[in-house]
Amino acid sequence: MKNFSNNYTFIFSTIMVVVVALLLSLAAMQLKPFQDKNIEVEKKQNILASIRIKSTVKNAVDLYSKYITDSYVINNKGEKQEGVAFDVDLKKELGKPASERVLPVFIGTLDNKTMAYVMPLRGKGLWGPIWGYISLQPDLNTVYGAIFDHQGETPGLGAEISTEWFQKPFFGKKIFKDSTEFVSVKVLKGGAKKDDPHAVDAISGGTITSKALEAMLDSCLVQYKPYFIKNRHQ
Repeated sequence: MKNFSNNYTFIFSTIMVVVVALLLSLAAMQLKPFQDKNIEVEKKQNILASIRIKSTVKNAVDLYSKYITDSYVINNKGEKQEGVAFDVDLKKELGKPASERVLPVFIGTLDNKTMAYVMPLRGKGLWGPIWGYISLQPDLNTVYGAIFDHQGETPGLGAEISTEWFQKPFFGKKIFKDSTEFVSVKVLKGGAKKDDPHAVDAISGGTITSKALEAMLDSCLVQYKPYFIKNRHQ
């Protein structure tokens, strides 16, 4: 058996580390376009889901082009700004002062008529970030649809925010109590009254995640209040 010097071992190890790093970097660069495409498709699926359009990986891009016919960004005064709504990173925007943020709006249409306005959501759950999209009817008050997801909430408890049974009760709820009083949608432990237009049931055993989702809805949607009031259609 050969005995290699310490210098030889060090040089050999260094070369191997460099070679492996280069190979990994090359693989990452080659895979990035596919990863970006997957992220794009998933985002389009989620936006479609918020207006109650079911899609697959194969048809999401076509359905998005069909049903999402306009999009733009606004400032905290509800005024349209330069920018591409689809490219906005909400996490980064929420880290900026309110006066510097741009907020995306997506317009869903059916038979050439506006059926819903879509806004993204992002917040903090029990174990990590939670996010989603919520759509409002043309009155910019009544919830048309909603979809929520999470990074690491507890299976069977907080993770239930990503299920249809939890999301569906939001449909038809109101985010304004009157013409200007924004109240969002509450997620109530112990259950909401059937005739309460501003509340849904919390998840049994998942109270912390439920309240985190309530906070996400309130903190994200209130930023759109000037836009809602300016653009609502009766």
